Amino acid sequence: MIQDIIISVFIVLGGVFGLVGSFGLVKLQDAMQRLHAPTKATTLGLGGVLIGSMIYFALVDGHFSFHELLITLFLFITAPITAHFMAQTYLRMHRDEADLPPSGRPVGWSIYQDPPDFSADD
Repeated sequence: MIQDIIISVFIVLGGVFGLVGSFGLVKLQDAMQRLHAPTKATTLGLGGVLIGSMIYFALVDGHFSFHELLITLFLFITAPITAHFMAQTYLRMHRDEADLPPSGRPVGWSIYQDPPDFSADD
């Protein structure tokens, strides 16, 4: 009975995060705001469902589902990195460096600065 409750909690929590993420994707106005909702839905929603599934197979079926653990780790690692790249692309395409607040660093915003040329022979 306890294991069924634990499994159900993870699956329902995953579904709630998926619902909230899809609602946020539709309702938020700006692309930068919309970026936040699906990344949370992917990370927490699908992660909750996969963790619930891993617990089910471990406690009820009696074997550990290693591939679901790998999928969960892959999602937890790649979703924030993908969101970061998409946010940088949005900034480069829609904002000038002068429109952004000061970075507080001597080099400014890194996505607008060209990387140093290390290929030159000295």
